[in-house]
Amino acid sequence: MTPPTALATEEARTRLHELIIIDVRTPGEFAGGHLPGALNIPLDRIQRALPDIRHAAERGDVLVVCASGARSENACRVLAENGVTAATLSGGTGAWAADGHELHRPQGTSRATWGMERQVRLTAGALVLLGLLLGLVVHPAFQIVSAGIAGGLVFSALTNTCGMAAMLAKLPHNRPRTADLDSTLAALRDR
Repeated sequence: MTPPTALATEEARTRLHELIIIDVRTPGEFAGGHLPGALNIPLDRIQRALPDIRHAAERGDVLVVCASGARSENACRVLAENGVTAATLSGGTGAWAADGHELHRPQGTSRATWGMERQVRLTAGALVLLGLLLGLVVHPAFQIVSAGIAGGLVFSALTNTCGMAAMLAKLPHNRPRTADLDSTLAALRDR
């Protein structure tokens, strides 16, 4: 399958008013800052939202966004497999902000939310340290935990997927409430 079309940040900025922007990051990441007018449909909810996304794509071009571009590419592939054409933002919201474009935050968002990549780095690092510490203090077999995490990180890099991120996305602060997703899908239908 061919890779999805990618828009540079400047091209996306000039077309912002005509694009249907779907942010596939977790609700916590979305709350930390998103493109103006973006709707939050986390990657693991794309299948549920397919009928509404398909309907929206009939009315305008769809731009899928994430933090760096990896999750949005995966979402674009899922959409393409289901007959929906979508583009991804090159470099994601990180590139958008680095190019000096404004990120919007929902009203009432007071605390900083960690992005998924940062959550993965913290969890992986903590598990590696825990495995090494338990290997020194309790039993050397605990070093297998550290080796397992290292193997998972290599596999993640080679496949451009992340099982740990998928698991962390299921934590309550990373999950949309059903009412939030329903209201997002209703807003998508109105576009």
